[in-house]
Amino acid sequence: MPKAYYITTPLYYVNASPHIGHSYTEIAADCLARYHRLKGETVFLLTGTDEHGQKIEQAAAASGRPPQAFVDGVVERFKELWKLLNISYDDFLRTTEPRHVRVVQACLTRLQQEKQLHHATYQGWYCTPCETFWTKEELPSGASPAPVCPNCARPLEAVEEEGWYLPLRAHQPWLQGFLKAHPAFIQPQTRYNEIASLLEQPLPEYLCITRPRRRVGWGIPVPFSEGHVTYVWFDALLNYISAVGYGMDEARLSAHWPADVHVIGKDILRHHAVYWPIILHALGLSDEQMPRLIFAHGWWKVGEQKMSKSLGNIVDPYAVVRELLKSQPYAADVYRYFLLRDVPFGQDGAFSEEALLGRLEADLANDLGNLVNRTLSMIERYCGGKIPSTTQLGRSAQYDDPLQQATHDLAKQVDTAMSRIEFANALDAIMRVVSQANQYIELTAPWKLTKGQGDGGVQRLHTVLSILAHVIHVVAITLESFMPSVSEAIWQQLGMGDSPRRLADATSWTGDPLAGKTLGKREVLFPKT
Repeated sequence: MPKAYYITTPLYYVNASPHIGHSYTEIAADCLARYHRLKGETVFLLTGTDEHGQKIEQAAAASGRPPQAFVDGVVERFKELWKLLNISYDDFLRTTEPRHVRVVQACLTRLQQEKQLHHATYQGWYCTPCETFWTKEELPSGASPAPVCPNCARPLEAVEEEGWYLPLRAHQPWLQGFLKAHPAFIQPQTRYNEIASLLEQPLPEYLCITRPRRRVGWGIPVPFSEGHVTYVWFDALLNYISAVGYGMDEARLSAHWPADVHVIGKDILRHHAVYWPIILHALGLSDEQMPRLIFAHGWWKVGEQKMSKSLGNIVDPYAVVRELLKSQPYAADVYRYFLLRDVPFGQDGAFSEEALLGRLEADLANDLGNLVNRTLSMIERYCGGKIPSTTQLGRSAQYDDPLQQATHDLAKQVDTAMSRIEFANALDAIMRVVSQANQYIELTAPWKLTKGQGDGGVQRLHTVLSILAHVIHVVAITLESFMPSVSEAIWQQLGMGDSPRRLADATSWTGDPLAGKTLGKREVLFPKT
């Protein structure tokens, strides 16, 4: 049995409802998962929620509810949003689940029994919003006496805590060597350079992986230390192996691990590219058992500002899909398209309603929707609603060959882009073919062929409409990963019924598989308001 292509998202922290940043990561991971399924691969997409820690304990207290009741409510908001956005996850893991708790406690016990943990008292700085410890050496020079978090710029709290520590610096030479031997381990290149530069300086000697229960009561109990709970970042990172049976089900683990790609935001790169591999190395995993890729994407901003609750500029995906795009039958797909198309994956993007509605009008309504509607309307009007066949007598090398070649090459172009996790480039390739097909309609003028004008008459008309139907067929297949509901709607309008969409069917122009298909019910994909 081949190993599944294993994709993960971070476990989203449930101290508040999901926002655009959460949805961006989730949509990107879903797009990857759908694409590899389209290629016929076995895929496992893991997502979930991170439900422990001081920040959640504080949010629960502010809401007047116990922590478990509080997180239960917020988790439902995430699940509802993933359903709204057509997220096809295979597993949803919550860190409060027994299956995860067992693995975390087993890992702690193993590290303690192998004497890899150090018991000591920590003095330094803690960022509760990021749930991150910082040493004095890691802070910008001149930061005292009131330093702020290097990650989120919020005030840090001076702490002195007794607990259990995992060595970091002792593993640093190994991690440096691993990165040099695996230059594609972190992408994009700017993020790889960031971690490589970080590792040129000494790491903190230890990472504290516990919190005193007297300070933080909401966490996984440390099995060998009654007065401590597990540090939330040690707890959360282990989800990537707890979900696939680490220490519990070796057959399941071998069918999934190592992860093929961790999709994360760049703000949690250090946790994933430094802490996570060191934790795995401490647990005895070899270089070959390390995750294969960490891809850290950029932030969405409003204007020039990073989004934050304190600034009040958070974009709510529910509001975008259900209110701004309420006139669109495939609003979630419009949102997906904008996020994946408007900015190269890995770079920061600027969100605005104008930019979103501009993409909707120009790319989707005027180009894609227009192509589908015009073509199928002409097949209905001139061919009785049945897709015609191409004929050699109706062919025109001057007009037909360029579009057929571009369509034939599309799947390969999309595959090249997706292998590099370049969503915008893949969509650009698809939309170039859509634009070329619209130009082809203008050049061939099928409505004139019905009047006996032009070369080839009815045979030429049928060939033109057959070629256009085939283009739409390929576009529907290649759009599946990005806009699954729109892809399905086009599929049904083409009369394809329950036949599966497979990338292999978009890679050749042989035979005439659509000939004779009766069109399904037509509808406007992207109505103009």
